[in-house]
Amino acid sequence: MSRPDSLLVITTSYPRAADGSEAAGSFVADLVDELAKHLPVRVVAPGTTVAHEVCSANIEVFRFAAPAQALSLLKPWRPRDVYWAIRVLRGGWAAVRKAVGSDATHILALWGLPCGEWARLVARKHGIGYSVWMLGSDVWSFGRMPVLRKMLARVISQARHAYADGHKLAADAHRIGRAPVAFLPSTRKINVVNPPPPRAEPPYRLLFLGRWHPNKGVDLLLDALDMLQDADWALIRCVEIQGGGPLHSLVHARVANLRARGRSVEVGAFLAKTDAEAAIARADWLLIPSRIESIPVVFSDAMKLGRPVIAMPTGDLPRLIGEIPACGLLADSLSSEGFCRALKAALRTSPRAYAEGVRREAACFDLTSIAERICREILHND
Repeated sequence: MSRPDSLLVITTSYPRAADGSEAAGSFVADLVDELAKHLPVRVVAPGTTVAHEVCSANIEVFRFAAPAQALSLLKPWRPRDVYWAIRVLRGGWAAVRKAVGSDATHILALWGLPCGEWARLVARKHGIGYSVWMLGSDVWSFGRMPVLRKMLARVISQARHAYADGHKLAADAHRIGRAPVAFLPSTRKINVVNPPPPRAEPPYRLLFLGRWHPNKGVDLLLDALDMLQDADWALIRCVEIQGGGPLHSLVHARVANLRARGRSVEVGAFLAKTDAEAAIARADWLLIPSRIESIPVVFSDAMKLGRPVIAMPTGDLPRLIGEIPACGLLADSLSSEGFCRALKAALRTSPRAYAEGVRREAACFDLTSIAERICREILHND
């Protein structure tokens, strides 16, 4: 059985800068590095301008021009966003046609739309196979729009392999595409070696790390913090809120109010990957107050760095946290009140009590094994 001459990866999440604003992008970059150990990889990804980058002997990147903001944040009622949407669709498709060359024998699309559709079209033209890996935004956002749902269904049903980075997400994608969709977890490489254990007793350090967007629930976290009493804050060394996004003004205003009341809250910005790892390693609990989620990359980061989580009951988090022994605490409702109750319980529990569950979950998110699985399945079918 011959191995592919090269793999074409089409993505909207390859990082342009190491400022931490593209969490999914750092995962894709790490995945590409692992895939490149097995075969040459060409990547099509957004950039500031159209460009061709040779990153190593086995990695090339073909950039198409795109806005600095996440493509998912483009709004059809804004003229400038419409301009960028058209430019991205045209530029991305041109970059895909250029990058596929004559020796690519499989295409991996990260994520469903528009990358999966580009992969489907170019794969059909060249008579090769493609696979698609989906996020929650593909299935739970695009899946609600009839035209995009039909397009996504076609991408899923015609793919050699369809993956989703959550169990529930895979089941929902299967219902859309009426074809098998396998769970494949997304995770990134952790460079911290032998992180210290979390503190055994209070006061504890708590960390939120992510986009300041309604889906990620940073406003629910701030509501929950506002509900904590003096006795609860006595058990808190600091609450650290790192990230950035459309709720920037709200986050800063709410943190200023908390600090004015003497609450120990720090607000930062997007962290580069190394700094993000350090932030998790100095925390005792990681906070995941998301309204909508599959399995966030920060969850596997926390597991690998030995930190239990406090999370909302959304996506696959109840399934993961509910395993015995547990790897953290789950709110009893998807609300600020529920998250506040989970915070109160965590502050009165040693994070070290969850060490065994954290280690179990960490073993499930091995990037080398994920890359080997992708290569094995591509080789088996192509």
